Amino acid sequence: MTSAVRMILGLVAGLALGVWISLTDEPWMKMFASAVEPVGTIFINAIRMTVIPLIVSKLIVGIASASDDRTVRRIGGAGLLLFVCTVFVASGFSVLAGVPAMGRIAVDANVAASLRQAASSQESAAAASQLPSLSRWLVDLVPANAFRAAAEGLMLPLIVFSLALGFALTRVEPSRRHAILPVFHAVADAMLTLVRWILVTAPVGVFALALPLAARMGLAAAGALVYYIALVALGCLIFAVVVIYPAAALGSGLSLAAFARAAAPAQAIAFSSRSSMASLPVMMEAARTRLGLREDVTGFLLPLAAAMFRAGSAVGLTMGAVFLAQLYGVPLGPAAMLSIVLTVVVTSLGSPGIPSGSILVIVPILMAGGIPVEGAGILLGVDTLPDMFRTTTNITADMAAAAVIGRRMKSGAPAQTARDEDPR
Repeated sequence: MTSAVRMILGLVAGLALGVWISLTDEPWMKMFASAVEPVGTIFINAIRMTVIPLIVSKLIVGIASASDDRTVRRIGGAGLLLFVCTVFVASGFSVLAGVPAMGRIAVDANVAASLRQAASSQESAAAASQLPSLSRWLVDLVPANAFRAAAEGLMLPLIVFSLALGFALTRVEPSRRHAILPVFHAVADAMLTLVRWILVTAPVGVFALALPLAARMGLAAAGALVYYIALVALGCLIFAVVVIYPAAALGSGLSLAAFARAAAPAQAIAFSSRSSMASLPVMMEAARTRLGLREDVTGFLLPLAAAMFRAGSAVGLTMGAVFLAQLYGVPLGPAAMLSIVLTVVVTSLGSPGIPSGSILVIVPILMAGGIPVEGAGILLGVDTLPDMFRTTTNITADMAAAAVIGRRMKSGAPAQTARDEDPR
């Protein structure tokens, strides 16, 4: 039995028992739901304790480990610019489409207040109604004390510090830089190992989160989750069809049919495995044989894209944050929306390329929007189907980026032909 199946069973069991409790209205059963609730909080706290070291170390390593080769830097720079712009558009699209769409979910005000009260981060949710001015928000982006920002869970300022430190390390003498980078590598690897251990307990944690939710909301909880899954899947499909495919065709000079044929094998792997890294070998082969891209594009840009480029995750993470804001009755003003989008842009670039990897980094996004992080466990429990669509959109965007950059950097001749014609 896979971990995804176990989490789904835990979610279904929690929802079913919670709905039963809401219908029977027995005092002792409500006491049982209240007794189970701390288990879910412990599960969420366990995930939260890995987020800051994981995000910080991944960002620092990703920037400071950049190659010094001139051609690779040129390809990587163009790729990173394209990644950031695409993810920003994906998250912005999801906010604009998700807020009115998620607003159709009817959540009773008393139920939302009860959920907020039960959340351990209720002070963050309450703070969302007192959002700072734009000038104050911009000033707060640069932390006066990075350790204080980490202690208070101020993710966006901490991300700014991590980016600055990563860029600063690229200017440090190589011998000293290579002495410190393994430390951040080790921290990132250790946090991923810790996350895997925590996810072993996910079925219990998801059950403990779903049960009190359903006990408060009744049958409306199941309907809201089905609606969320459908919207994430639809959002990923619309973004791929409306943005990614036309951009790939216009930017590379390929026909839509040619690009679709090249991307199809990797899409099949991505949809079934829910892993960008598992799809990488198929993407590299299709880029060489079907798109005729150069070796430096297939050997560097595609692995970089598989590790960092998460256009589908940007859609899913933003939709998830908007859904939880609606569920908990947290208003999203312009400053909160901007914080969510900017945090999605940065955190999606550092999410691990494993099944449900991107949902693990939704915690800082929720914190940026003043949304209780307890909802992350609920999303994790229903993440199998959304993750299939997110990952498929991710690798479609990866292939599009390789096609656009590869074709524009050179005329698009296959790598083998380019070597044969080189007089050297």
